[in-house]
Amino acid sequence: MNKTALSILIAGVIVFAGMLIFAGPGARNNIPKGQAVENSVIRDGIQYITINAKGGYSPQVSNAKAGISTKLIVKTNGTFDCSAALVIRQIGYQKILPQTGETVIDIGTPVAGVPFQGLCSMGMYNFVINFS
Repeated sequence: MNKTALSILIAGVIVFAGMLIFAGPGARNNIPKGQAVENSVIRDGIQYITINAKGGYSPQVSNAKAGISTKLIVKTNGTFDCSAALVIRQIGYQKILPQTGETVIDIGTPVAGVPFQGLCSMGMYNFVINFS
């Protein structure tokens, strides 16, 4: 490989790494990384929590109510990365999400103080829901 090609390759890697670092899920959605948000709504006695999956999960930390039947809505929109391969060990869930759409997952009735975690199959991206 000549010097020019190597320089272009190194520059490309640096730009790509910068995009991953500075344009992560929190940056795209104006949610500071790791900041807990209230992203749940209760309809007809069921709590719905919405998580976006693309280049990671957003929000990364959510707060919700314990002791109420809960469903997780995972939204994808042109998601081609590993965040589409969702694993939720607590409920034995492991599926490839559609590239675009909504997936509703019944997570039962959460207990206060027991965090609920989802992650991509590679373990690179995760989210947690705290119940109180």
